[in-house]
Amino acid sequence: MKGLPVAVALAVLAGTAGAAAQSYPSRPITMIVPFAAGGVTDIVARIVSERMKTSLGQSVIVENVSGAGGTIGVTRLYRAPADGYTLAVGQWTSHVGAGAMYPLPFNYLNDFEPVSMLSTAPLWIIGRSNLPAKDLKELIAWLKANPDKASAATTGLGSGIHMCLVYFQNMTGTKFPLAPYRGAAPLMQDLLAGQIDLSCPEAGQTLPQYRAGGIKAYAVLTEKRWFAAPDVPTIDEAGVPGLHFPFWHGLWAPKGTPKDVIARLNVAAVEALADAGVRQRFNELGHEIVPREQQTPEALAAYHKAEIDKWWPIIKAANIKLE
Repeated sequence: MKGLPVAVALAVLAGTAGAAAQSYPSRPITMIVPFAAGGVTDIVARIVSERMKTSLGQSVIVENVSGAGGTIGVTRLYRAPADGYTLAVGQWTSHVGAGAMYPLPFNYLNDFEPVSMLSTAPLWIIGRSNLPAKDLKELIAWLKANPDKASAATTGLGSGIHMCLVYFQNMTGTKFPLAPYRGAAPLMQDLLAGQIDLSCPEAGQTLPQYRAGGIKAYAVLTEKRWFAAPDVPTIDEAGVPGLHFPFWHGLWAPKGTPKDVIARLNVAAVEALADAGVRQRFNELGHEIVPREQQTPEALAAYHKAEIDKWWPIIKAANIKLE
């Protein structure tokens, strides 16, 4: 642009940038899932990505990058170019719990661009079908009468299930050992077989077993009853007010991704969440789509910060050690 007046040169540059923004996306987008294929986060990502490609006019390819509580996949996003072609779907374990336990090269709140919150679902306290307690108050009494004899299953250090059970112990004054499992499938196998007593999984993944009578459900850890199992009381109704633990999913891009690209991605996510087919699939999964006002980047950033502010002191006070 040598020889051009400054104003003209700036106008040319602005026009070039505008053209580049208008052409986004010009190739497929990768959506990282920081957990194994087939799990609830993978399902959420595939439901959303399938519909987002309609709005974006490009394929959105899901890539599973699991390990270390989801932090390997999140680190992959952190190191990706800030061009809008790499995204990640995350949830409580990958974006809250693991951050209090693993040494990480990034700051969750400063080193990523939030795009949209997606869905929420309850965790719930469940037990083997022949557990003697018929409700949560009886369960707490039984646990106190049998200290350290009951067994509860988790899916690893810092997972949502793990911290739910730690939180439950703190709030009720109960004690019982926690047994880590490599995944939800072997955990449920042992619970159904009566080999363990309790767990606190994401409710949608265990709804079929509850409906079949294979497990007991004592309470959902939310303020209102769960639409998929309205006969199960909330934790407040069951006698432990304030023990709330919604299991949520959000969508992020790398820090520095242009604002107009974030806006384009947000529109695609919002359109996906408004789609009748997507809403039906989330309903079948037992998830609720968050209200429209919570689908903005700003709302996800605020919610994420509130979750970290709430949970990191609880996790650190529990003195959980990585092995």
